Amino acid sequence: MSKILIVEDDEAIALGCEHTLRKEGYEIFVANNVTTAKDYLSRNSYDCLILDLGLPDGNGFEVCEYAKAHGNPAVIFLTARDDENDIVFGLDMGGDDYITKPFGLKEFISRVNAVMRRKNNHVNQEKILTLGDLKIYSLKGKVYKNNEEIFLSAMEYRLLLTIATKKGEILKREELLDSIWDIGGEFINDNTLTVYIKRLREKIEDDPQNPRCIETIRGIGYRGIKDE
Repeated sequence: MSKILIVEDDEAIALGCEHTLRKEGYEIFVANNVTTAKDYLSRNSYDCLILDLGLPDGNGFEVCEYAKAHGNPAVIFLTARDDENDIVFGLDMGGDDYITKPFGLKEFISRVNAVMRRKNNHVNQEKILTLGDLKIYSLKGKVYKNNEEIFLSAMEYRLLLTIATKKGEILKREELLDSIWDIGGEFINDNTLTVYIKRLREKIEDDPQNPRCIETIRGIGYRGIKDE
C-alpha cells in the first residue's frame, strides 16, 4: 500500500483529501505544519507528499527540500497561489505536479493517481549506487553525501557514475577517457582527466589526500573503493 503524507494547515481541506485518498486505497498521514512534517519524514518514508505552499511556520518548499534530501518521494504542491514563478520553482526543485485551490476532488484524485502511476513506472528503473558514504541517483542525476546534496558538473558526475558503476574494479585511464569523451563538446586528454579527478575528490572526500571513495592505482588508473 502506497503511503502519502499530506501537509496542509486547513483542516477541512486536509480531511477532504485524506478521506478521498483513503477510499482509493492509499495509507494517509497528515501534518499541519513544517515542523511536524519534518518529524514524520525523519522517521518514515513516503511514496508521495501533498504539500500546501503556505504553512504557519514556513512553506511547502522547505518540506520538499527536506524530503528530497532524505529520499525520492513524488511531490504535489497544493496552494491557493497561482503565481508562475512559484510553479516553476516548485517543479524545478523536484515537484511532480501543482494544483491550485479551489479544486474538485475528482480532479485531485485523478492527478494523484497519475503521479503515482508515473512513479511506479519509474521505480524499477531508478538505480541508487553507493560509493563509500555517497549515494548516486541515476535517474535524477544527483549525488548525496550524508543526506546532503553535492553539486557536480556534468563531467564530474559522468566520471563518478562510471567509477561507481564498476566499484571495486580497476579502471584504466584510457577506459575513463572513453567514458567521458567529448561530453559537452570538450576535448578530454590525460591531463584534463587528472584535473577532474582532483576536483571531484575535493567535493566528495572528507580528506582528498586520503581518499575513501576513489583510489588511485599508480600508473594504471582508478578504482571505486568498496563499502566496508
